[in-house]
Amino acid sequence: MSDERPPRPSDIARAALEAARAASAARPRPTRRRIAGPRRAWSGPRPGADDPQLLGRLVDSLVSQEDWSERTKVGSVFGRWSVLVGPDIAAHCRPETLTDGELLVVAESTAWATQLRLLAPTILGKLHAQVGGDVVKRLRVIGPTAPSWKKGPRSVRGRGPRDTYG
Repeated sequence: MSDERPPRPSDIARAALEAARAASAARPRPTRRRIAGPRRAWSGPRPGADDPQLLGRLVDSLVSQEDWSERTKVGSVFGRWSVLVGPDIAAHCRPETLTDGELLVVAESTAWATQLRLLAPTILGKLHAQVGGDVVKRLRVIGPTAPSWKKGPRSVRGRGPRDTYG
């Protein structure tokens, strides 16, 4: 009979730890190597270009670097239309095109087109104040367009569809 007893879990763990320590001691130590190049200048306690920045500030700097300011102003007229002219007016019209400083606005009815023509100086004043005076110089308002009854390659001049409805 052997006087050997079975290994305990703590003995197994101790032996594994000793083996890991021996393997770690046998490995070569990494050396610290300096990367060649210019020495980095730290900004110190004040905010610097390498610090985290606000997204709005980064976008503003990108717009000014790439000279996109005119395009962003034009985009803000279309994107912020309801904020610029107010929700009451924006509910009844929409901006269509902006070319050479002339903004074409399409109204939902002829009555609203007439009303918007009367409000044009007020709307232009709001646009100049919030977007800038050089973006929108004139406002042209049109009413809704009627459907075209001209279909096919040939058509006959005359009163059109009115004479077929009695």
